[in-house]
Amino acid sequence: MDFEMVMQELEALGKERMKKTYISNGAHEPLFGVATGAMKPLAKKIKKNQPLVDQLYATGNYDAMYFAGIIADPMIMTEADFERWMDTAYFYMLSDFVVAVTLAETEFAQVVADKWIASGEELRMSAGWSCYCWLLGNRPDAEFSASKISSMLNQVKDTIHDAPDRTKSAMNNFIYTVGISYLPLHDKAIETAKTVGPIEIRKDKKKSSILLASENIQKSIDKGMLGFKRKNVRC
Repeated sequence: MDFEMVMQELEALGKERMKKTYISNGAHEPLFGVATGAMKPLAKKIKKNQPLVDQLYATGNYDAMYFAGIIADPMIMTEADFERWMDTAYFYMLSDFVVAVTLAETEFAQVVADKWIASGEELRMSAGWSCYCWLLGNRPDAEFSASKISSMLNQVKDTIHDAPDRTKSAMNNFIYTVGISYLPLHDKAIETAKTVGPIEIRKDKKKSSILLASENIQKSIDKGMLGFKRKNVRC
């Protein structure tokens, strides 16, 4: 399938209700409002196709950019490709659920994520912390340096309350993910979550939301999810 055909298929799958939901989360035109599950049959037909991925991502159309992430081949993508993707990832559903997810399947994921965490830019930092969440929730514990993850927990503890909102959210998720999916630091993550306490996320025209990692860790433990690892990072 060529680029035009894929764009037509995506447009046909669009729903006004989904479009409104995406816009309320920060998406803007152009977009069609395609549910992610509805993209799967199309992705199966196409499989991986990097030249098509580049065309789709460059459209600035949210649905096309998201679909690009599903059919991307991370094994042939470079650090420069991910920097380019981040440059146009204009809200968290792109930075954290397209760019960070795809990055998590590369060999250089931690190198790029570390750079983004140190960048001082809200969405790059958010993508960096989110990438670690995807990594920790998928790869064996032995692949990570416990001292590095421990110092990252310290960094979260010391800086989360002053971080931008999207970064706060990803950092909070990092505490949760370490607590559930990285057993060597389970206890330290619980301790960090308790020290950090509730995190307030302000929302435009909506009531602020409160995030509490300690509560979420406990809920997942109660469900028997301690040590949880995903089979695949991307859907």
